[in-house]
Amino acid sequence: MQHQAELSFFTKLLKNFNIPCYIAAPPYRFTDAEPDLGFRRLSNSDIDYGRHFQTFIRQCNPNTIYRIRDQFLCQYYFFNVPDDSAGYVLVGPFTAEAISQNDILNIIDRCSLSRSLIGKFEKIYTIVPIIRQESELFTLIHTLGEQLWGGNEQFSIQEIDRSSLFPADLMNAPADNPAHEEPVSNMKALEKRYESENRLLYAVSHGQTYKAEILMNAFAHAYLEKRTLNQLHDLKNYAIIANTLMRKAAETGNVHPIHIDSLSSRFAKAIEDARSDNEIYRLGREMARKYCLLVNNYSMKKFSLLVQKVIVRIDSDLTADLSLKTQADLLNVNASYLSSLFKKEMGSSLTEYVNRKRVEYGVFLLNTTNLQIQTIAQYCGILDVNYFTRIFKKIIGQTPTEYRNRITSFP
Repeated sequence: MQHQAELSFFTKLLKNFNIPCYIAAPPYRFTDAEPDLGFRRLSNSDIDYGRHFQTFIRQCNPNTIYRIRDQFLCQYYFFNVPDDSAGYVLVGPFTAEAISQNDILNIIDRCSLSRSLIGKFEKIYTIVPIIRQESELFTLIHTLGEQLWGGNEQFSIQEIDRSSLFPADLMNAPADNPAHEEPVSNMKALEKRYESENRLLYAVSHGQTYKAEILMNAFAHAYLEKRTLNQLHDLKNYAIIANTLMRKAAETGNVHPIHIDSLSSRFAKAIEDARSDNEIYRLGREMARKYCLLVNNYSMKKFSLLVQKVIVRIDSDLTADLSLKTQADLLNVNASYLSSLFKKEMGSSLTEYVNRKRVEYGVFLLNTTNLQIQTIAQYCGILDVNYFTRIFKKIIGQTPTEYRNRITSFP
């Protein structure tokens, strides 16, 4: 295929944004997929997607990208690939906004369908991605068009508004089919949701921040099933579930529960206090980012069990006696062996690591409180303020007082 590399990159990029994309090659049978996620199957259980796809193709012009909005308020991009063996590319469906129950009723009435289908329509809409800012997708498709046809002047873009993507007499088909009470589309919707969840959890457990944020954003807009009449209530429930799942993903990434529990509790409180849909969406993206950072900063996957125990004790209480001798006695190991193992795995001595952690906490307190330097030193586990000042300057390059004066001098 002449344009295989471009199309492969294009489809992979859309998959990361959870936007359906089909590269349809002859003979267009669609045996394993429903290119509209099953909308037309609800109005005609015997539909042959391949046949209707070919009907639409015969009406299309070469070197043309079609932007389509159909009777189900779904949008698509459709265009041929300038290579006889490649066929056509179908991007979508997606919607510009969330589809309400009232929207679905209007669609059903306008298409002369039975209102008993409302629940099934709602199921499918839960997996249709919402793209409120379509400009990025349009730019991506336009750029692909330039690559496929060799320039901006070599292709055109045509709008098809409220036309059926597969137009052959579907609206005259029977409205109800009792034999399909549980359509395949319902099962596929559930499978897609679980697949999306697993991809998100894998990204979190491996600290893949950018990928996790993309997947969380796509999941938030595509897979949330309407369970009550209160959308904010539904969103909060899903946010609570997401918090739990990402907490377990961080644990899979070998983060100690002491860190996970603190973050999870903060998000649980933030979800409870949220007062708008947008606030929940923002929290979802923040959860994905913060749990990934937790994995990146606190994962102990590469450390031995002995060093893991030392790190957890240091992180759990900086004011404790964290000397090498005390740590070795608590773990019932030789101090020289522990010192050598810790330096080998951590790249610094135990004392250097403890001091760095204490100074990092001191920086945090200087930025967030008005506590006296001596009090901050004590909170960091150092009773001698002069010693605290000395190691602070060694690591940060300034004394605590100089650091505070610098940060308070900014407006």
